[in-house]
Amino acid sequence: MSALSDQLIMYATLTYLVAMISHAVEYALGNARAVSAKAATPARELVGAGVGGAGGTVEEPVTPAESRHSRSAARAALAGRIATWLTTLAVALHLGAVVSRGIAAERMPWGNMYEFVLTVTFIGAAAWLAVLWKQPSLRRLGLFLTLVMVLLLAFAQFKFYVQVSPLMPALQSYWFIVHVSTIIFASGIFLLGVVPAVAYLMRAGWEQGRRSFPYTLARRLPAAAGLERMTFALHAFAFPIFTFAVIAGAIWAEAAWGRAWGWDPKETWAFISWVVYAGYLHARATPSIKRNVATWIAILGFLTMLMNLFGVNFFLTGLHSYAGVS
Repeated sequence: MSALSDQLIMYATLTYLVAMISHAVEYALGNARAVSAKAATPARELVGAGVGGAGGTVEEPVTPAESRHSRSAARAALAGRIATWLTTLAVALHLGAVVSRGIAAERMPWGNMYEFVLTVTFIGAAAWLAVLWKQPSLRRLGLFLTLVMVLLLAFAQFKFYVQVSPLMPALQSYWFIVHVSTIIFASGIFLLGVVPAVAYLMRAGWEQGRRSFPYTLARRLPAAAGLERMTFALHAFAFPIFTFAVIAGAIWAEAAWGRAWGWDPKETWAFISWVVYAGYLHARATPSIKRNVATWIAILGFLTMLMNLFGVNFFLTGLHSYAGVS
């Protein structure tokens, strides 16, 4: 089962990569429309023309440029649908890799950093499919989402991979499931939430007339207002779950170490992340604070999450040194 998990995650990464390429094709071909605006104009009625005053219709011919536009739009739409199908297949393979890893280890597959990253990225990708099912107009964000998936999964396989091993005694508690599962779920939603946050800042700049890089990448993204609302909705959904996870960790620490809080590096950075995300939600609810300022706070929150995941495990030591990396 361990070898199966390794193969499935490799295939999932490659499928995410092909989906990203398909999204890039759709993005490059421009707005997907079945026909051009002129070709879609209804035929004009000519009243009183012809023998006996009978009415008739005259269809305006479609120009070669409009025909090319129509074919390009059709190809863009097809590339976008293929990208969505491939992303769905990648998520299924991703799920199979996580489940088979857990079966091989005979425990929940969250015992080290490799397994943690695999599960967080799965939650983010699965949540993206749910968002896409509700709002298909956001499909072009899939280019950025699949890029993040490819980078994180490839990095996890090359840098964090460890052989399947039993759960260390310090983690053998029912609080492991409660605390780690909620942290993983919230982290996966935050991971998804940073995608529309970055896209919003680029799109807002484009709508304000900025035509330099990276704003040019946003000219075919959905409207900035919709991206900002999606950013807020994802963060508002994840924050209470993250809050519960931090509280559950404190309760577990009281049972395991005799104190609920000891300013361990993991605890400290979890608290920093909580404060930053709370600051984002407060800023978002404050009319006097601009939406782009609030969005920057959300991005800062995700950077603190990355510091907690990577920086603490690589550069700091503490009671939470369970990452399985050296």
